[in-house]
Amino acid sequence: MKTNIALVGFMGTGKTSVGQALAKKLGWQFVEVDALIEHMAGKSTADIFQQDGEIAFRELEIEVTRQVARGRKQVIACGGGVVLNTINIARLKETSVMVLLTASPDTVLKRTAADRTVRPMLLNAEDPAARIRGLLKYRRPFYETAADITLNTSRLDIDAVTDLIIEKLRNHEGFDFQE
Repeated sequence: MKTNIALVGFMGTGKTSVGQALAKKLGWQFVEVDALIEHMAGKSTADIFQQDGEIAFRELEIEVTRQVARGRKQVIACGGGVVLNTINIARLKETSVMVLLTASPDTVLKRTAADRTVRPMLLNAEDPAARIRGLLKYRRPFYETAADITLNTSRLDIDAVTDLIIEKLRNHEGFDFQE
């Protein structure tokens, strides 16, 4: 029986804000993989990418995902690239229903534009919209393979998304809110 909910998807799709609201509604623990990576590394995600490179970040991500996957009654907000490593997905799927949050490239750009200094170097490009479209196209198969449930958040507020997740989980075989 799966006892966690793992939110996956590209940056700006609502994983953190939806995850916090969902955990509060369920009375579960909220866990953010990127925050745990930053704590483990003693520096920000942007600094890890800039100083150590993406490979070092992904290695930390594998370790944090391994630790988090062992928990119960957690809403886990995964980093946007967690799906790029099948080890992460296999570990999460053992204990979690994987909920893919999606959004249109325009919505992602609007949501991420305000905090460009916090976001990884991935969007530091001459044409951020083109960069988002390219990354989404590349990552789409990884996201879709990982997902048990998919929700487009482009036109939904946080409460609507959390309600839809709960509704879909009630009908999801192999998941129990009570366990």
